Amino acid sequence: MRIGVIGTGRIGTIHAHTLSRHRDVGSLILTDVDPARAQALAHRLGETSAPGVDEIYTWGVDAVVITAATSAHADLIGRAARAGLPVFCEKPIALDLAGTLQAITEVETAGTVLQMGFQRRFDAGYTGAREAVRSGRLGRLHTVRAMTSDAEPPPAGHLAQSGGLYRDTLIHDFDMLRWVTGREVTEVYAAGSDAGPAVFRESGDVDTGAALVTLDDGTLASVTATRLNGAGYDVRMELAGERDQIVVGLDDRTPIASTEPTGPPAADKPWTGFLERFGPAYEAELIAFVEVVRGERANPCDGREALQALLIAEACELSRRERRPVRPAELLSGSAAAYT
Repeated sequence: MRIGVIGTGRIGTIHAHTLSRHRDVGSLILTDVDPARAQALAHRLGETSAPGVDEIYTWGVDAVVITAATSAHADLIGRAARAGLPVFCEKPIALDLAGTLQAITEVETAGTVLQMGFQRRFDAGYTGAREAVRSGRLGRLHTVRAMTSDAEPPPAGHLAQSGGLYRDTLIHDFDMLRWVTGREVTEVYAAGSDAGPAVFRESGDVDTGAALVTLDDGTLASVTATRLNGAGYDVRMELAGERDQIVVGLDDRTPIASTEPTGPPAADKPWTGFLERFGPAYEAELIAFVEVVRGERANPCDGREALQALLIAEACELSRRERRPVRPAELLSGSAAAYT
């Protein structure tokens, strides 16, 4: 199997390493907007670099992995679909609903595969939580608390093109709400604060956000995020039911300290970032993609799943701006409805 990797930045490099080691992947063709970066990575891995995306197709590949800038995702997905090739793409498909829906339509019209990179679906903790909820161990679920806290802000250049805190960061928590509980989100009420560094206000973003989320069975969820968690990288999900309560992300590296006299001590080596915390999950999702391409398993996260997470994020952003409850379903109207 020969796979084209478009984008050799931080996450593209990780995916290229995973694929290069895979026994069922014979070779890679790497390309990037910075050809020298792709060439350097190809040299380290013993793979081939290409001067541009065109060569990925003229030289021939069996599948495509997209880790380029978000603004390029939708066009690259469409091109791969028209070429009849299965695609793995880092989230999101696009930063707006119209672009997302158009790309999904191209994939579905072509009858090809689009697997989205929501790596938490491959994390042991979230997988265990999903199994606990689905088995009935917790009884009726009544409360969910989800959070993502970055240890430090991303570069200013990333903020301006990230789509904002809800679309860039909390979209993972929204995907987990649906995936773990098996329920849909019916309403959100969100708020955000830009009281931190000026770069957030200059980017039209917030450094801290929160949302009250209602699921279709009445379960309430609170979802929070911040870019300024000095203690370390902290991702957790707590699920409380009438019979039991569980938590994802609580271990000896969780950056939190108890004030109780008999509480656990602070972590000696707290998590520093998402690449470290979810390293095994990132590898597992690419292994799954190879299995999907080989016809050995079903797609674990298609474009429609990614669309639902984006709808929740869009609803939160609208709620934050307009200071009102928003139903994600109300966003699928007008021109966007034509793609559904």
